Amino acid sequence: MSGKPSLLLLTAIAAMLSTVTHAVTAASDVPESRLGTAIKQDIATRDQATARRNRALVLREQVAKASEERIKADLRARQEQADLAAATSAGPGRTADDAQYDNLAKIYQAMKPARAAAVFEQLDMDVQMKVAQRMRERSTAMILASMSPAGAADLSMSLARKTPKKKEMVPLPSAPASQPQRRPTP
Repeated sequence: MSGKPSLLLLTAIAAMLSTVTHAVTAASDVPESRLGTAIKQDIATRDQATARRNRALVLREQVAKASEERIKADLRARQEQADLAAATSAGPGRTADDAQYDNLAKIYQAMKPARAAAVFEQLDMDVQMKVAQRMRERSTAMILASMSPAGAADLSMSLARKTPKKKEMVPLPSAPASQPQRRPTP
């Protein structure tokens, strides 16, 4: 035998290739089974559901980011308003310390007088005076009534030496010794 393939061998190879080609072609023409169709439909349904979930997640993320930005912008606006209000309420000639004393006065006015008095007596006299001058008279009176006699007397004396911001203290006119002194009515 020579190095050439025989005719019989070539015919067998051609027949085998023809059979394989025919089988592949026949397999593509065969209708799918019910199981294969059901599996393909199930996979397609799951793919659609996954795509919907992914879209929903992307939308939720966008809504969360937009909400976060809106909240940050609102917080910045409120902070700017608070800064502006603090600067405006301080007005000309007023400082940040004045605003702090105003805030302290509001806090002590909101407290129960007995509790406020207990804390109030622990403060420096200068702070007590500045806060008491900014409080409503009724609140100051209730706190003074709840303070110890010595603490109330000290604060009263200090307040008497300082002139109130809103009203000028007018000195009493000197009266003759025979007439009692009259105080001006507020």
